[in-house]
This record gives sequence, structure tokens and C-alpha cells, in this order.
Amino acid sequence: MSTRRPVGSHTPTSGGLARAALPYVDATGSQVVQVYVANSRGWALPAGDPAQDALFADGCATRGVPVYIHASLLVNLGSPTPATVEKSTQTLAHALRRGRAIGARGVVFHAGSAVDAGYAETALRQVRESLLPLLDETTASGGPLLLVEPSAGGGRSLASRVEHLGPYLDAVDRHPGLGVCFDTCHAWAAGHDLAAEGGMTATLDTLVATVGADRLKLIHANDSKDLCGSTRDRHENIGKGSIGEPAFAELMAHPATAGIPVVVETPSDRHEGHATDIATLTRLHP
Repeated sequence: MSTRRPVGSHTPTSGGLARAALPYVDATGSQVVQVYVANSRGWALPAGDPAQDALFADGCATRGVPVYIHASLLVNLGSPTPATVEKSTQTLAHALRRGRAIGARGVVFHAGSAVDAGYAETALRQVRESLLPLLDETTASGGPLLLVEPSAGGGRSLASRVEHLGPYLDAVDRHPGLGVCFDTCHAWAAGHDLAAEGGMTATLDTLVATVGADRLKLIHANDSKDLCGSTRDRHENIGKGSIGEPAFAELMAHPATAGIPVVVETPSDRHEGHATDIATLTRLHP
């Protein structure tokens, strides 16, 4: 596997998938792109524009830019509310269909929360019942993968610290269709001290020990506005927050990240913030 870690950004799509995203990819120097294919805070499931889909897929393929989708932030397969679980499952099925249409490699979704005390065991059963059919279908269809992203913690999260991914993966029998997306701001908020010397390395070592050497498929590189363990998910530009640049140098040098795409979801005015963060992470690449 190549040791190159392509770096890109979460990219706006308002005005048309290809029409908006491809110029942004070029302006930021993105080597990987992540997009929403639906409202990030809604349940609507738009069909998409086949012409824009084709132009976007062709444009990314021509540029050699891998594509990822981030599912709606409302997705919560562990919710005690049946309607939320049903809508979450439908949202992931929609994202997988849209992913096939645009050539996406993976669909990122948040691990979710049990919400109520004592509901964690039931919540993980719901994860199993919801995810296994989706994982079987997308694996049989040739992808994309589903990528679970640990949360920033709090609210009885089903997975926030990286070691919590063990029971989450076990709930679906460690299905090969389920990968992991590691978010640095989430890990920091959940209590992993990435800013300590060797802290990022130790966290990634724990991640590999928990999920296996080949489960990590995508990285969200985000600095944080808050203190370690805050459970607050407020992103900051690379090196401008409380995690700091040395931790990201460890990230870019760790053997587990070799060949893994890195996406920034940091603040950006037009495209300048993302372009700067992409350049910084590229500079830190060994």
C-alpha cells in the first residue's frame, strides 16, 4: 500500500455537485473530497441530478481524487425513538445509493447515542439490526463502505473513545463492510490527550489494537477550540487550536495512517482556510 496520505476537504455542493465542488477542489488543492448528498441536519432524501453526478464522478476520477460522503448529522441508530432509527436507516441506505452513483469509496456516519440511561445494550442491538442488512447489501454491490465515526462524547454515546469501537464492531460481527473514520477533534473532546508528546501516536496505537490494522479508512483532521475531555465538537484550523501542530505531525507519520485519505472540516472563508490547512498537513507529511 502507498504511504502517501492524500489531503483534502469537506467541500460545499450548493448550486450543483460538479458545478460547486470541482472548482473548490481545484482552488484548495484537495487530493480527496468529502461531500453531503442531503441536508446535513434534515431527513430529506433528494434523488440527485444524474448529469451533475456524472460530471462530478468523471471530474474526480480525472483528477485522481477519491470521494467520500458524510451522512446527515441526525443519524442515530441507537436512539430510543423508533422513528429516528427508521429515518437513520433510510438515510444511510440513501447515502449508499448516492455513493454508488458518484463513485464514493465510503459513507461516514456518527456512532450514535443511547440517549437514555440503561438503554446502551438495546441500542447496540438496534445498531446490529439496522446495519447488518445495509452492510450485506453494499458489500454485495461492490461498495461503498460504511464508516463509523466515534463522537465527541457525552450524551451516552455508543462510541466516543477509540476503545469503545470494539463493542460497536462486535455488534455487527466485525463485518468487513464497516470501516472506521477517525476524527481528531472528536478524540480530543472524548479525552484522548493528543497534544501530549506521543499522545496522537498512543491513541492511534490503541485504535489499531481495538479495530485491527485494516479497519481505518478515513481521517478527519480538525484542531479544537476547546480543552481535552470537554465533549465539545468545535473545530479549529490546524495548529490554531488546543491540539496543536506537533500532534498532526505525529498523525501524518504514524504507520496506521499510511495510504489513508485525510479530510479537513475546519473553518474556511470561501476556500482559504481549507487551502491553508491542506498545505500545512501536506508539509507535515514525512
